Amino acid sequence: MFYDQAKIYVKAGDGGDGCVAFRREKYIPHGGPAGGDGGKGGDVMLVVDPHLNTLHHFSRRRHFRAERGEHGRGKNQTGANGPDKTVPVPPGTVVRDADAGGLLADLTETDQRFIAARGGRGGRGNSRFASSTNQAPRMAERGAPGEERWLELELKLLADVGLVGLPNAGKSTLLSVLSAARPKIADYPFTTLEPNLGVAVLDDFTSIVLADIPGLIEGASQGAGLGHEFLRHVERTRLLIHLLDGAGEDPLEAFDTINSELAAFDERLATKPQIVAINKMDLPDAQTLWPLLREELTRRGHEVMPISGLARQGTRELLYRAAQLLSELPPPDTTPPVAVPVLRPELEEDHFTIKREGEGWRVRGARIERTARMTRWDLDEAVDRFQRTLEQTGITRALEEAGVQVGDTVFIDDVELEWGE
Repeated sequence: MFYDQAKIYVKAGDGGDGCVAFRREKYIPHGGPAGGDGGKGGDVMLVVDPHLNTLHHFSRRRHFRAERGEHGRGKNQTGANGPDKTVPVPPGTVVRDADAGGLLADLTETDQRFIAARGGRGGRGNSRFASSTNQAPRMAERGAPGEERWLELELKLLADVGLVGLPNAGKSTLLSVLSAARPKIADYPFTTLEPNLGVAVLDDFTSIVLADIPGLIEGASQGAGLGHEFLRHVERTRLLIHLLDGAGEDPLEAFDTINSELAAFDERLATKPQIVAINKMDLPDAQTLWPLLREELTRRGHEVMPISGLARQGTRELLYRAAQLLSELPPPDTTPPVAVPVLRPELEEDHFTIKREGEGWRVRGARIERTARMTRWDLDEAVDRFQRTLEQTGITRALEEAGVQVGDTVFIDDVELEWGE
C-alpha cells in the first residue's frame, strides 16, 4: 500500500531543573549561591530524506519524543542540553497542525529541517535570583515543559511530468517503457492502486521525473474511486502527459472527463500545459480513429502525438518533446508557501480562562500553566514568586470576581492549590 498521509505525535524534551546550592570553600568567607541552570530539552525535527518516497514508516511508529535536558549542579555548573530527535520524511511532505489545521511547513529540499516541537528551556538555579536585597536566595526553577502536539503529514510527489488518464489507458506501461520503474502491469479493468515514480534519462545531462497518477475516474474530484486521494500529486508537476486509449470506445469523452476532474479539484490544474498522447496505436481501431482525434484535439489547441507503449512506438519522441517543453517552461517555484498561523487562543502567552470544575476552579493558560510546572513547591521563596505571578497576570482578581471562596481548590495544570486569604 502507498502511504501518502500520516498522523504523528511529537513531544520535545523538558528542560532540566535548576539547582539550589551554595559555595562553601576554605578561605572564601562569602561563597554565596552557586546553583547552576538546567539544560535545554531536545527539539523534535522533521528532516527531508531523499531516499524516502512514502510515509510508510509512520505506519509502524507514530510517537516521537526528544530527551530532556540535564539538571543543573553546584559550582554554577549548567546541565547539558538534551539531544534533538530527528524524524526523516520524504521530499514533498506538507506538515499541518492536527488540531487547528494550519499549514506549518512544506518540505521539498534535501536535508531541509523543520522544528516540529521545541524543547523547554532549562530552569534557573538559585545563583540567577541573587540580588542586592536577597543575597542568598533559596529558590530555583524546574525545567520548562517541551512542546507537544499531533501533526498531520501529507505527501505530494515531486515530479516534472504527471501521467494522467482513465484507468487502463496504459499509464503504467508507458512509465515502465520510459523509465526504470516497474509498476504492476496487466489488462486490469480497474485502476492502479498507488502512484508510481520513475526517472527517465535522456542523456548524461538530462533526466525527467515522471509520476503515474492513478485513480482518476468520473467523479474523482468529489471522492469517487481513488482520485480524490491522489489528485494532490498532480499539483507538484509542471507538465502533464494526458494519455488516451486510442482503441477505446470514446477517447474524446475520456479526454473531457479527466480535464473536468482536474479543474474541479483545483482550477490551476486545468491550466497546466499538456501533451495529449494517443496510445495503443499498434491496434487497428486506434489507427482508424487517429485522423479524427488529431484533427479535433489540434482544433482545441492541444499538441497530439501517436504512441504505443506496448510496442514502444513514438515513446522516445514523446519523452524528448516533454523535455523540450520543460526547458521552455518557467523554473519550478521553490519558494515555500507562507505558513498559515495556527490561531489557538489557549496558546497565546497571557491568555487564560477560569471555569468551575467540580468543587473547585480550573485555570488554563499557556504562561500560568508553564509557570506552575516550573515552580519548586518545596521552596517557600518559589511559592511566594508564584503568588506574585497570579497577581501580576490578573488571575487573582479574575478568580475573586468569579466567586472563589477561602478553602476552594484551584487547579492549574497538574497542581492543586487551596485558596486562602
